[in-house]
Amino acid sequence: MLFVISTPIGNLKDITLRAIETLQEVDFIICEDTRVTSFLLNHYKIKKELVSLNAATEERKINYILGRLSKGEKAGLVSDAGTPAISDPGVRLISAAVRANIKVIPIPGVSAAICALSAAGLPSDVFVFEGFLPQKKGRQKKLQELSAEKRTIILYESTYRIEKLLEELKTYMPERIISVCRELTKKFEEFLRGTPEEVIEKLAGSSSKGEFVVIISPINWKE
Repeated sequence: MLFVISTPIGNLKDITLRAIETLQEVDFIICEDTRVTSFLLNHYKIKKELVSLNAATEERKINYILGRLSKGEKAGLVSDAGTPAISDPGVRLISAAVRANIKVIPIPGVSAAICALSAAGLPSDVFVFEGFLPQKKGRQKKLQELSAEKRTIILYESTYRIEKLLEELKTYMPERIISVCRELTKKFEEFLRGTPEEVIEKLAGSSSKGEFVVIISPINWKE
């Protein structure tokens, strides 16, 4: 069995009882960064073998992991934070497991996208999740497409490109209401809301450090 286990995005108390029990019961744990996962496991006094799996190693490690699973072992797949395979490594492994008739069991929990959307105060009945925009090729084309989007948009962005993204939104979607969510569930959690220009001004007096979720209102939506 392969358990897809959601883990906290910041606050360690956000883990579910079922996730803890599953982490205790599996034979080994597949993770992005062994240091990050070790911190979580140590907090809950869980000792397990860790197998690293990231974008660079996923393809060559799949057969090794599938071999162990096919022999009856149980594995837990986690990401550094949140739900695995959502803008994180793991999709190829899960797909391969399904094709190999290995049972895949989701252990639900925190997702940064849904967490941010729930507190943004923007329409949430329909939305589109775009994750991280292309860094270079295709980025401007994607922004142009999104400028006509009739659904709420959810984006992820890093501390290194958040200012660039906001400047781009100011150009492509100047009238939209956006909610920039920083360091969700952590000590310095912050929500900045307004037009792109207004949020740029607010961010200048705040901090651009951390991981960001950006929620963008649908075209022509008014508060």
